[in-house]
Amino acid sequence: MFRFTFAARGARLTALTCGALSALGGPSGLSAQSAYHATWGDAAQLGAAGVTYLIPSALKLPSLPPPCAPCDPASVWNVDRVGIRSHSSAAGTASNVLLLGEGGVAFLAALDGADGPRVRGRLAVLADAGAWSAAASSWIKALAHRSRPVLYTPGAAAAAGDRDNRMSFPSGHATVAFAMAASYLVLARRDHAPHATRNAILLFASAAAVSSLRVAAGRHFPTDVLGGAVLGTGVGLAVAHWHH
Repeated sequence: MFRFTFAARGARLTALTCGALSALGGPSGLSAQSAYHATWGDAAQLGAAGVTYLIPSALKLPSLPPPCAPCDPASVWNVDRVGIRSHSSAAGTASNVLLLGEGGVAFLAALDGADGPRVRGRLAVLADAGAWSAAASSWIKALAHRSRPVLYTPGAAAAAGDRDNRMSFPSGHATVAFAMAASYLVLARRDHAPHATRNAILLFASAAAVSSLRVAAGRHFPTDVLGGAVLGTGVGLAVAHWHH
């Protein structure tokens, strides 16, 4: 089963931050028509989000052992039992690839119909939304301390020692995917960007597909990805509106 390591998480956040920093370079003067622009304050926010994201892992949270291993499948809601029956490693890999692809599409869509300063502003907003949604998900995972579906299977004893298997809610993939889609939607509508509706539909469809693949991979329950979708959408909307 595909798992992200602590180092890989840090590398992704570092890459995200570096990408935004490069977007922040260049002229800072804007025309009166520009609603927002990228500043070094955005770079500081990205750095803060990265640190916030990594703190639970650095502190090895959650520190408590799983409540049971194996756990009783009858103790979960009926809608969540599909997550226990699913264990496709290919779906897990596909969810990772699709999430990266969705991020790429969102950044490319931000280039549509915008000048240089406005593009930098859009990229900064998208990067902020992705980083802060990941940070929020990281902390809620540590506090919720929900067992992943694998701990409800016969292989629970071997999986119980992995701290990551006690961080099921919410789905980080779903959170980041929906945050990117929601923040793009606000930006595109505010700027009257061309192809805004088509791009937004594509991004939300990709986010839904990422979420479905996480369940198919046996990494999350359906309620995990639903919680991630709500959290990510909320963070994405808030970040984009805050950058008015």
